[in-house]
Amino acid sequence: MLDLHRLRVFRSVVASGSVHAAATNLGYTPSAISQHLAALQRETGLVLLERAGRGLRPTSAGLALAAEADELLARVGQAEALVADLRSGRTGSLSIAYFPSAGVVWIPALVDGLTRAFPGVRLDLRLCDELPERLDEPPDLQLVVAGDELPRRAGFRTVRLRDDPYVVILPEGHRLAGRDEVELAELAKERWIDNDFVHGRCRQVTLDACAAVGFRPAFHVEAHDYRAALAFVAAGIGITVLPALGAEQPPPGVVSIPVVRPTPVRRIHVVVRESVASSEVGRTALALLRGERSSARPAQTVGDGRS
Repeated sequence: MLDLHRLRVFRSVVASGSVHAAATNLGYTPSAISQHLAALQRETGLVLLERAGRGLRPTSAGLALAAEADELLARVGQAEALVADLRSGRTGSLSIAYFPSAGVVWIPALVDGLTRAFPGVRLDLRLCDELPERLDEPPDLQLVVAGDELPRRAGFRTVRLRDDPYVVILPEGHRLAGRDEVELAELAKERWIDNDFVHGRCRQVTLDACAAVGFRPAFHVEAHDYRAALAFVAAGIGITVLPALGAEQPPPGVVSIPVVRPTPVRRIHVVVRESVASSEVGRTALALLRGERSSARPAQTVGDGRS
């Protein structure tokens, strides 16, 4: 049987690069670290580390064991968290996945509402752009951007939350900054700032709308996310078009104007596990996301039917 404590010590040496560094990080003496390593190598019958200058580096066997130890220690950590939850009276958990702009606008209010209503529930939050059907272990509740073609998954329910129309973000001094709305075709000659580094569905909604009026944006800057794109606009470098939800907390020096004729729109859904949807915590989470128990009400509520 492998000793978990020795595995932790070994993993620390691999990450730290030397016995002395691991000893400092773990609060042990170097001799204690060396003893744990020697015992682990005897247990496994393997040479796990070799000298590299004044430090150590893992052998090929050591690298393989370190990778396996990461997964094992993660699972042990989950079990320890469960024990801590049970000791403190927390009797359940809810895993929630979300895309970045939802994380800025919706997730803080959702977590606050759930924590107030169910202080005994542990919340597991994940930032994730993957659709649920692509995940090996889908979360209990996931906010996703998808069209009506979002595939159904056995044991899960899809709820359409909101249609999120796009806006154009302009510097305050821009020639179009005083408009109530801007036609998409008027932006054809502008310097565009891309705001979707992964070139995902939200970006494609913009490109499809531009293609419908006969042009493709000339992206002069590729920002990694909405916040970075907004900062580039504030600096006067160009304009960006993004969903209204992503522009709810703009920096100073920019204006947000609805895009029309056509208006790009992304559809936001929540995919929730059937067993969770019928629970009190699940019903509360869905109510919070619809704005029924939150001051941050979505601009356009569609309903709770399957989509």
